[in-house]
Amino acid sequence: MDPRLPVALVLLLGPAACEPSPPDLVLPDASEVEAYYETERRLEAEVSGNVVEVRVDQPAEHLRRGGTLWAKVGPYVFVFTEATRGLFEDYPGLAAVRVVTRLPDGSEVARAMLVRDELSDVQWRRALNIAGKARGEGPLGRLDELVRWGEEHTTFEYNPTYASVR
Repeated sequence: MDPRLPVALVLLLGPAACEPSPPDLVLPDASEVEAYYETERRLEAEVSGNVVEVRVDQPAEHLRRGGTLWAKVGPYVFVFTEATRGLFEDYPGLAAVRVVTRLPDGSEVARAMLVRDELSDVQWRRALNIAGKARGEGPLGRLDELVRWGEEHTTFEYNPTYASVR
């Protein structure tokens, strides 16, 4: 055996041994996803491939009282939360979170999907700030700001019965 062979093997295989292990690509199940979101509304989750879909009931009174603006803002109230951010942090294999708002009768009002790498850390802080202010009892302008932010950073659809795209 050539005495240089062990040295060659170490030089060849050594860098591979030093590479970090790949991330754990385990995905949450539906009950784990539901546990992330704290809400009094009826919420259901489903994992399809590497996308989580969260379906949340939106009270009909929101649409009667707030009209188009409330129809649009519904998904963003849940997309831009610590719960969504936590799912992305805890499950590296998760590609996107989609939130669908619906009336209690099951008819869809709106949907928005946020992909994993859409927001930087600074943008996440901004998103959480905007969403937190919108969830408070502040002026309607805060809801509009959340809708604008959501439309800039997600793939979204609105049911034309309740709202249209600008």
